[in-house]
Amino acid sequence: MRVLQVVHELDAGAGVFALPGHELVTWVPSTGPAPEGDFSAAMIFGGSMHVDQNDEHRWLDPEKQFIRDALEHGTPVLGVCLGSQLLAEAAGAQPYRMSEPEIGWCDIQITEAGAADPVVGPLAPSVELFEWHHYAAPLPPGGVELARTPACVQAFRIEEMPAWGLQFHAEVTKENLFGWLDGWENSEAVQTDLDPEAIRAASELRIEEQNEIGRQLAERFLAEAAR
Repeated sequence: MRVLQVVHELDAGAGVFALPGHELVTWVPSTGPAPEGDFSAAMIFGGSMHVDQNDEHRWLDPEKQFIRDALEHGTPVLGVCLGSQLLAEAAGAQPYRMSEPEIGWCDIQITEAGAADPVVGPLAPSVELFEWHHYAAPLPPGGVELARTPACVQAFRIEEMPAWGLQFHAEVTKENLFGWLDGWENSEAVQTDLDPEAIRAASELRIEEQNEIGRQLAERFLAEAAR
């Protein structure tokens, strides 16, 4: 399969979602328009910018139009973190800044609908995964909640479309995650009371297991896209 990965920052790409046996084509929206040609699926990843910063990041508007077009044409889409929020907005929701960010390892509850979902279902009844986000998105029209924490929706599917949004970072490698933590002082996270070294220690213990969960999740999405 020819898969487009939409990357907003080079240390926040496909990670373990880059599975062998597929052609992965990278698009960085800030550098120009999307590559030409047909894609079997699109995966849209995260970044330190926010979904509502259109004035600061002028490339967000054409990217949002790209996502709307992908939905209209029935292209399978998987959005992660910022990508999930962009997908939700393209489908009619209004993402918002949370009162408190979720950064670190969070217990994610899978809903009844999520347990029956072909992509998210095997994570039921709950799973602990890595999060780093200041914004969240409510369900878009036609959205089905697949997972949540007390703070917000963690995964959704758009009804009758091959489109999934994931708020958690099941894709992130240890190298990239530790790179994010190394940049703590230059990020919004520095405004919290969280301890980056405690997060690093927890990540050392958990990242390998999450990487396997992430690879399997990506396999299930691409299997659905192939259908």
